[in-house]
Amino acid sequence: MAQISKDTKIGELLNIFPESAPILMEIGMHCLGCPASQMETLEEAAMVHGIDCTLLVEKINAAMTASGK
Repeated sequence: MAQISKDTKIGELLNIFPESAPILMEIGMHCLGCPASQMETLEEAAMVHGIDCTLLVEKINAAMTASGK
């Protein structure tokens, strides 16, 4: 089972676990398809959106685990 980290790029995450899109949109990342966001890490995205990166990573990993991925 894949685990993501704060260093995982948004584009890579969406390839591994497309179901993470609603989680990212929930924090305000509404331009998931734009080239800049694809190369941004989860840590960078969390910083820009003023949220705790550790909590974001935990939430995404929990969703991945729950989905069986």
